[in-house]
Amino acid sequence: MAKPIAKFSFMEHFEKLYNTGWSDWKSFPDPRKGEYLYAPLGSGVYQLRNKKINKYVLFGTGEHIAYRMTSLLPEPFGRGTRNNHEKRIYVLNNIQDIEYRTMSFIDNDDAKRFESYIKFAEEYLFNEKHHL
Repeated sequence: MAKPIAKFSFMEHFEKLYNTGWSDWKSFPDPRKGEYLYAPLGSGVYQLRNKKINKYVLFGTGEHIAYRMTSLLPEPFGRGTRNNHEKRIYVLNNIQDIEYRTMSFIDNDDAKRFESYIKFAEEYLFNEKHHL
């Protein structure tokens, strides 16, 4: 008789990862003050919150998460091809209250799957991605 195959639940894994795998919250750096962004150089996921109103702002992923996060601010402070001016202005206008945390992944596909999970784990002022 064949042994039963244990079912692996990605949702259980992602829930555990969501509760234990994040970096500490850090203040979002203000480039006008020469502050630094500390984020993984490779694949990862980020989450932003506004500590003043205690709300999650947005989340995202990227193959180069540190670079991707530089697009969270409008030019001339931010870089990249992010196409949503409203989000960028919100982050800049509230930068003193914005905090971020990150999680690195070796595989970008895993980061994207985790991003799909966190989309539903919290409510966000801005939803970054709309795919599952």
